[in-house]
Amino acid sequence: MREPEYLYRVTFLNQGQVYEVYVKNIYQSDIYGFVEIEHFVFGGKSSVVVDPAEEKLRGEFQDVVCSFVPMHSIIRIDQVEKGGVAKIS
Repeated sequence: MREPEYLYRVTFLNQGQVYEVYVKNIYQSDIYGFVEIEHFVFGGKSSVVVDPAEEKLRGEFQDVVCSFVPMHSIIRIDQVEKGGVAKIS
């Protein structure tokens, strides 16, 4: 029996805005004071409703393999079963 694959919802501050993204992997980075997040997950591309905030995030993280977020910028990390809509607040 396969273990369920979980996602992580990471909420962090970036330039005065709150980002909420979904990723498959999260690690404590080898770079002191940073959290490493990778394999970003966004909603389906065939979605009828287009969310401008998610499109902005998709464009911003489109070619990113791995992102290093300072630990003091992390607000919350949740392990979830299903992804949701990435957003900027």
